[in-house]
Formats: sequence, C-alpha cells, structure tokens
Amino acid sequence: MRFKIVHSLPGRVRIRYNRFLLDDRQAALVKVLSEMQNGIVSVETNTISGSILIYYQDITQEIALSYFRAIDYKYLENQELLQSVAMPEARESLLGIITTMVAEHYIKKLLPFPIRKVLQFIGIAPRLWQGIKSVTKGRFFCADTLDATALGLSFFLGSTNTAGSVSLLLNIGEVLEDYTKRKSYDNLALSMLNAEETVSLLKDNGEEVQVSSRLLKQGDKVICRVGSVIPADGTVINGLAMVNQASMTGESLPVQKQKGSGVFASTIVEEGEITFSVKNAGGETRVNKIVAMIDKSQNLKAASQITAERIADKLVKYNFMLAAATYLLTRNFQKAMSTLLVDYSCAMKLSAPICVLSAMRDCAKLGIIVKGGKYIELLAKADTFVFDKTGTLTESAPKVSQIIPLGGRNENDVLKMAACLEEHFPHSLARAVVNEAKQRGIIHEEEHTKVEYVLAHGVASTLNGKKLRIGSAHFIFDDEKIPHLPEYDPIIEQLAQNGDSILYFSEGDELAGLIAIKDFIRQESVEAIKKLKQLGINNIVMITGDGEKTAAAVAKQAGITQYISQALPDTKVEYIRKMRAEGHIVAMVGDGINDAPALSEANVGIAMGKASQIAGETADIMLPDDGLKSLPALKQIGIKLSERIKTNNNIIVGVNSALIAGGLFGVLQPSTAALLHNTTTVAISANAMRKIDTEN
Repeated sequence: MRFKIVHSLPGRVRIRYNRFLLDDRQAALVKVLSEMQNGIVSVETNTISGSILIYYQDITQEIALSYFRAIDYKYLENQELLQSVAMPEARESLLGIITTMVAEHYIKKLLPFPIRKVLQFIGIAPRLWQGIKSVTKGRFFCADTLDATALGLSFFLGSTNTAGSVSLLLNIGEVLEDYTKRKSYDNLALSMLNAEETVSLLKDNGEEVQVSSRLLKQGDKVICRVGSVIPADGTVINGLAMVNQASMTGESLPVQKQKGSGVFASTIVEEGEITFSVKNAGGETRVNKIVAMIDKSQNLKAASQITAERIADKLVKYNFMLAAATYLLTRNFQKAMSTLLVDYSCAMKLSAPICVLSAMRDCAKLGIIVKGGKYIELLAKADTFVFDKTGTLTESAPKVSQIIPLGGRNENDVLKMAACLEEHFPHSLARAVVNEAKQRGIIHEEEHTKVEYVLAHGVASTLNGKKLRIGSAHFIFDDEKIPHLPEYDPIIEQLAQNGDSILYFSEGDELAGLIAIKDFIRQESVEAIKKLKQLGINNIVMITGDGEKTAAAVAKQAGITQYISQALPDTKVEYIRKMRAEGHIVAMVGDGINDAPALSEANVGIAMGKASQIAGETADIMLPDDGLKSLPALKQIGIKLSERIKTNNNIIVGVNSALIAGGLFGVLQPSTAALLHNTTTVAISANAMRKIDTEN
C-alpha cells in the first residue's frame, strides 16, 4: 500500500493514500488487518479524505508504517477476507451536523417574522415540554427546568433573537456533549475489543492460513495445537487432544476431546491437536458481552460520580434564586437571563461519567476488565488486601526444586526411577517429577513390574527383585515400614522450612532419596506486594489451606507478614467479614472455585486472569494473564479517578461562577454566557477523557 506521511507526533501518525484506490469495505479491512499487529493501538480511516490516523505504542513509527506498506492487493482483493469484515456504522460527521444547524438558524432569519416566530417556537418546544414534564414529576430544580425557563421567558417576553441564539447554542452544546460521551464509550469498547490473536484456519483446499480471531465466522475450520487457546465455541471434526477447561468449568485436570466433542472459547489445548468447526463466532459473542457489560456498568456508578450528580442538582435552585434576586434588584432582564443560562449541572453530570468510562478504558488497555465504576473507586479506598496463595501468589504449577540422593546414589538415578513410576499418574506432583526428568534428558524405560497406586499415599512397584516406593512420609515410614533414620531429619526439616513438599523414594528396605517439590512464587507477585505497600497498604494478608511451614515460607518470599495457614474456604469469608465489621474496606484476590464465596463477600472481588469460571463471574474485577503485575496500576487508576472527578468539579464551580458574575455585571450577554458555558463544559469533558498516568 502506497501512502505519504502528512503529520506525526510520538505515538501517533496520519498518512494519506489515493482515496480513489480503496472503497469503504477495503478501508475497513485495512483497519482490521493493521489493528491485529503488535504495537498498533487503534486505526481510524477516512475514505472521503483518503487519510488514516494510526495510534501506536511500544514500537517505532517506522515499524508501525511497515504494517501498512505490507498490505497489498492480494489482501485488498481477497473476497473471502472482504466479506468477513463488518462495515462500519455510517455516522454523520460532527462538523456536518453543526454546519447544518448553523445554516438552518441563519436561513430562518431570512423568512418573514410570523413564519420565523412559528418555526422558532417549534424549535424550542421540545425543551419547554421537557421542562414541564420535570416539574410535573416534582423535579423543580434541574437543568431541564433551567433551560426551559430561560428559553420560555426570552420567547414570550419578545426577545426572539435571544431565544433563537440561545436555542442554537444549547443544541450545539448537546451535540458536542453527546459526541464527547459517545467517543468515550466507543474508546472503552474499542480497548476491550483490541484483540491481537491469530489462529490457524483450514481452508477447503487443505491450505492452512493465519488469520485474526476477529475474522472467524460460523462454519470455519480452525486447527488448535499444544499451547493454543481455543478462540471460539465449536465442535471437534478431527484429531485428539487434552483440553484444560479450568477457565470454563473449574476442572483441575484436562479433558479429552475427540471427533464430536464440544469445545469452548478461552480453553487451552495441553496435549495433542484438534480441528474444530466454529459454532459461535468469537468476535460477535465478545462484542455482545462487552456492550452488555458497559451498559450494566452505567448502573454501577462510583460514589464520587453519584455525589457530583447530587451536588449538580442542588446547585440548580441557586441559579433560580440568583436570577430572581438579580431581576428584583436591577430590573434588568438580560442580567437575570445570564444567571439562568449558566448552570453547574450539565458539566458535572457529563464530566463524572466520562471520567469513569475513561478509567475503565485505561483498565481495559492493561487487560483489566472492570464491571462497574464503583469498584475502581472502592479499590482506591481499600486498606486491606487478602490474597489466596495457590494460583494467585504462586504459579500453581509445582516443579522439582531439589533432589537429595541417599545411600550413595546420584540424583539422576533417583530421578530416573521416580519418573518411571510417576509417569503413570496425572496428579501435579507426579507431573513435576516427570517434567524434571524430561528437562534433564533422562530416558526412563519401563523395566519395572506392574505399578500399584495407593490413593492419597503413593506408588509401588518392583524392579530387579527390589521394591520401589514413592509417596508421602506416612506411606513410606508407616505403611511400608521403611526405617526412618534420625540423621535425615535436619534435611527434611530444612526442606519444610523452605516451603517444599517432599516425595520420599525408597528402594528395597531403605530410603533412597528425597525429591523436594515447590509451587514457586510468581516474581510479579513480589513486585506487586512491594508496590502496594508503597501506595500505603499495610494490611496485606495471605490465607491458604497449606500447612504452617509452607505458608510461612511463601509469605516471607512474597513480603507478606500476616498469613493464615490450614484455612478452609469459610476461613477467608469469616476473616473478610471480621475486617469489614471493623470498618476496613477489603479487596480479595483469588482464582479458584473455593475463592468464590470470599470474592463475593469482599468490598471488591478481584479474580486472576486464568481463574475458574465461577470465580470470574463472582468477581467485580478480572485481571489479565500477567499475574498480579497490573494490580498496583489498577489501584493507582482508582486513586487518580477520584482525584480527577473532584478536580473537575472544582473547575466547573469556579468557571461557571465566573460566567454568572460576568452576566451580573453586564460584561457578558446571555448568548455569550451560554456559548462560553457550553464550550467550557465540552473542554472539561475532553479533559476527563485523558489517559490516567500510572507511572508515578
């Protein structure tokens, strides 16, 4: 694709192409293909002017532009790709709307006075009617009654020019406000839909091509291999695989999928390969869910947003009182009108929700899904954070941390025999042993006899006439009667102090080795806890079902001083209730099915990116798959959201008070006051849309 650069700033560049070479659908395809690329935040195309506005981050401008150079006509004339792209909704341009309104206003001035007056009344009638309806509903002091009073008095007292000008300015202000709010709403939806996943699509001729998951439609055949995230709901038509469905069902073990099996979006292929037919196009489903979530989130307003709206309504009555007092003292209708045409309500009621939508957009860009503005604000106020351990602070993928051979054996011999036994069983400790052997390149052929699995205890077999046993201390020492030599106790005690789980391996009648296994802590968890403390959070607690020594070791590594070990799921709920009863605002972070009650009980429930389905549905906030890395940024967004709403409210009161004063002292005419009022309202709302900085 050929183009030229017409304007550029850091993170943003506008290019222009020959507008006769691309139609609307091709331009839409350019947008979709380019937004798939790493580093491209969003793309806006204008087929009338032939320009493309590109927003990018974490890449250079040259890399961003290289994506567009790579889009040639093998893509732009591919009918299959073109038909898969949804045409953008046609919207009249903002400039076009305002130009039309201004033109109509001045054309009316050329008409005879009687006709002009009738048309003017028709123009202000909707606002008059809205004001009457508000009064009949008992809402005497609100923006609708304020506007209706100002327009009605102007019109019926003969100031038709003032009424016409004010009506035009109010209409323009309304259009600008609607545009600003819609832009903020669209930005939020766009940031949530900014998926960059590509999938392997199997064409009818057997060719395999890489396409964006957004382009999938019903009936498409998709190939998923080991490590792939299944991008849509569907039915397996070929292959065999083990699929991790924890995100959907909470099952800890993978489920076998073969021809005829159903698969679900967001589940993961752990072993094997399958080809499935798409049942529900993931993009459409995702759009519907996101739109529904945003709509619902409008009913979950932040407390500061609700406060701003209440203050705005309360201030309206003072406009009426001031207008009445001004007229009684000065008998100057123009000055009284100025106080009616400037109110605090519009800006406050527009600015606060835009602040919240913008904060939700910033969260979405970090991969964080927030189900309502009030949860961002509650998190800002949270003074207590409660963490689950497994899968939240730790990786939930146990690994061998140490092998201690005994009786003159070496590590690899112990590991080889242990892996030979453990490979037959699917539990996490067994997988850790087998994976360690694999990483070391140890081949463990089956030379032993039949393997016997003793549930919740261990594994037994025989090799070269010697009994092999691996399992818990109880299994080895109590059930199998292997001698427990005191000389090994210091080693066992040290491993326990480190938070390791221990597999005991015996050969014949003696202990042959110890295999220490640990669920390693996530490094991002350590950093997140540290940053939360820097933000002033001192009450950080870990609650786990693990034993005292394991809990103590993990808490120490994470930088947490308070922990509760050997806890049942109810223990988390009881602790959260206790803290809330003491007046604390509690945020609970977890990922498992057993965390759902605690997530529900907390002021703010936060689920990890790969949480079980029930935990994700119960939680108020969903983190991305980066562990706790984004949690401190989320806390900062909440703090700065409240600050921004408060700052904007102060500016609104100050600016509009100055405009009212200007009208009282005759400095501003009513129409000028209305113009400045609407302009500042839009400016403050635009300021509310700015990205919240979480770097400091």
